[in-house]
Amino acid sequence: MNNAILVVGSVALDTVKTTAGSAQDALGGSATYFSLAARLFAPVQLVAVVGEDFPARHRALLCDRGVDCSGLKTAKGKTFRWSGRYGRDANTAETLATHLNVFKDFRPKLDDAHRRAPVVFLANIDPELQSEVLAQMQSPALVACDTMNFWIDSKPGALKELLGKVDIFFCNEDEAEKLADRPNPLQAAEVIASWGPKVVVVKKGEHGALMRIGSRFYIFPPFPLPEIKDPTGAGDTFAGGFLGYLASCGVYDDADHMKRAMAYGTVMASYTVEDFSTKSVEGLDRDRVDERFHDLADRMSIPRADELLKARKPALT
Repeated sequence: MNNAILVVGSVALDTVKTTAGSAQDALGGSATYFSLAARLFAPVQLVAVVGEDFPARHRALLCDRGVDCSGLKTAKGKTFRWSGRYGRDANTAETLATHLNVFKDFRPKLDDAHRRAPVVFLANIDPELQSEVLAQMQSPALVACDTMNFWIDSKPGALKELLGKVDIFFCNEDEAEKLADRPNPLQAAEVIASWGPKVVVVKKGEHGALMRIGSRFYIFPPFPLPEIKDPTGAGDTFAGGFLGYLASCGVYDDADHMKRAMAYGTVMASYTVEDFSTKSVEGLDRDRVDERFHDLADRMSIPRADELLKARKPALT
């Protein structure tokens, strides 16, 4: 069964400072984080562009972990660079500098293998480019996308048009409320769902996430961690775990599988924030991911009253 996931987005070099330390010109980018998470569940095909200065070791890292990098092109110029800083609020980054470089002229062209991928993730890029990518696909079974405030402010019409073509939309709380012009994430998700997506996932950082399927909302806590070193990329690894799980089981329209996907996304994000850049997810294997998944599921489990009575019954006789 072809269960490959196509991801189109950015591969970047990030400079990040947090209360726990800093990283200089570290591996980053939405497509990078997504790929390193999703590859633990299903084959990943990466389409992105880097400059001539992109370190060979970073490309080797992705390839060595099974990511298909045939779509990772090198263009003349410098790699996309982002610099940011986090204060005590780990949910909000202060952007210090953005240099698009070769990413400014990125126009994804898919080959035959990319077009046939059953699952596609349109990572955070211009919504017009996201639509162009989608137009090249051959009837994917599942389409998901992400965005950011910059596109919500600058191209709201193109983004809304794109949302009419996708199955799952990922965004954070601030993005959801701004896009929908609503004061809270529940109202915002309802408005966004009316534009097309069957599933709306609103990420709330250290406060967990919520998901809207049909007319129902599901709320998920974060995995408890004593320290968050670097939140960069957590949302992209969340999407990688979410879509990776769905691709691995080949079920794209079942609420119970969606809820398991949310838990896997939560787990992948929890690993990401434990260190800078991609360090925490580079060496992960599926056994460690499943171990934390079951730990999270156990913490979330609330027994029904009749189950408690059954459990007590032997002790009472």
